[in-house]
Order: sequence, then structure tokens, then C-alpha cells
Amino acid sequence: MARSNAHPVVAVQGGPAAPTLLGQGTARIPTGGKIRAGIKVLTKKAAGEPKAKAIYDQGVAAGQSFEQIERAIAAALPDLKTPLVPRNVPWFTVRAQDFPNPEIAAQILEAYGEDRGEGRRLYRFPVVFPSDYWQTMMPHELAAWGAHEKHYWSQYSADGRVRHCMCHAPVPVDETGRRTIRLFGGRKTMIREDNSGLCEPEACREYQQRQCNLTGRFLFFIPGIRSISAFELHTNSFYAMNAAIQKFETVAFLRGGRISGFLDRQRTPFYLTKKLMEVAHIDEQGRAV
Repeated sequence: MARSNAHPVVAVQGGPAAPTLLGQGTARIPTGGKIRAGIKVLTKKAAGEPKAKAIYDQGVAAGQSFEQIERAIAAALPDLKTPLVPRNVPWFTVRAQDFPNPEIAAQILEAYGEDRGEGRRLYRFPVVFPSDYWQTMMPHELAAWGAHEKHYWSQYSADGRVRHCMCHAPVPVDETGRRTIRLFGGRKTMIREDNSGLCEPEACREYQQRQCNLTGRFLFFIPGIRSISAFELHTNSFYAMNAAIQKFETVAFLRGGRISGFLDRQRTPFYLTKKLMEVAHIDEQGRAV
């Protein structure tokens, strides 16, 4: 059996593989646009502000992303904290400003949108996945976010046995203590000191206070939509991700380990759709409701 190489390598014209300076990290699938599982609407307080309502309506009509709309409201009304809240709807949201090429949003709606009485919406669409490993197509983690950046996140050890709680390492300074050292490859990460560096939700302050939550995303291509980068769909639903894993594993079993590409010679794709379901959860008294 050949010995595995611990370093990412590239083969050049069939010659010997060589390690690369920028190839030492985990391989990632580049993305070129975002489809959203829902929408954001004004909070009750924000809806009572005529200026906030005008900015929201103008942003929605112009196809702006909800982040852009929220920033515009915050700039105009700095005392209005968290002006938008998520709302679930039967369709996926496809907005021009969520794509580097805004025309792609219109192409997706034109190809797969339907009008069920509320305008042309994306209720269901075909996808093909770019990998045979569901962990690559559905990256996910427990993460605690601040206003602008991720504070803590889960990450498994190299052998897959230990789940650590990670954070950003302090930026080092030079011997004078006055200048930060220029870093190559971006900010460094480290294992968090709390909880002995372990990610244990039941013993985690942030998780118990609902500041840390499960978050994931699906990475895929859409047949008929030309793009060299994948599209992404974020979800925080444990049930959606768990159901997807079961589907991936079933398909892989039936196809000899393959998930990527079309499912057969008739170019049958996967389909993404939305389904409203009631799920049980545990209340403050520990009862299933």
C-alpha cells in the first residue's frame, strides 16, 4: 500500500508532485453566490420608523442583500439596534446582490422560478454536488458569532477523535511591544483555554446562552446556470442537515460511493425544496414539547 502524503500536492504535466506554498490548508470549494432559505423583515420597532421602512422597501425592490439593507438602516438610524429579523417563507430567496454576477439571480428565477400567486419565486430547483464526500458538500460547525466576526467554533483533531473549541490567536507584537507582526496567510487560530479546549455544548457557557449554535451550508452547482464556482445555501436546521446526510449516504450506497454529478445517464439531479415540519424540542423544565 502506498504511503499517504500529509501535504497537499499538485502534479505538473505528469511529472513528480511538488508541495505548494498556498496548498497547505484544507481544500475548499470556491463559491460564487448565495441562495437563502428565508427572508428578513423589519422588527416591530423598526417598522414604526418611516425612514427604516422606506430604506427597507427600496432595498428589497433594488435586489439588495439583507446585509446591505441592514447596514443602510443602521447608518441612517444608529440608535435602532437589530432592525431586521429572520422570517421563514415557503420559497428560497434569490437576490441580485448576493451574487458577484447579479445577472445569475435573474437566470435562476427565469429557469426554475414559479408563480404560485405571490410573484415569481424559487420553490424548488435542481442541483448537482461537486464531491463524493458529504462532509465537503455540507460543511458545518458549532459557532459563536459577534457583531462582525466569529469568536469561537468547533473543530475536530486530525485523528477525528476530539472536538476542540477554537478561537483566533492574539496578534503577536515585535520586541518593542508597539508594532504588530505582519502575518502570512491571515490570522492564526488556537485552541480555546476554557473547558480545557474541548467543545462540550452541555458545559459551554455560550451554547447554554444560545450564543453558540449549529450552522452549516450546502455547496452545489445548478444545471443550466453557468458558473465556475459553486453556489451556497446556509441552514441552521439540525433536522435538515441530518436528513440530508441520510439521503447522501443512501445515494452513495446505491451508486458505489458516488454522490457527485448527475445521478444517472438521463442526467437526473438532486432537488432542493422546502417543507414545513413540526419538531419537538426541550423546554426550560426539561419536557419535550
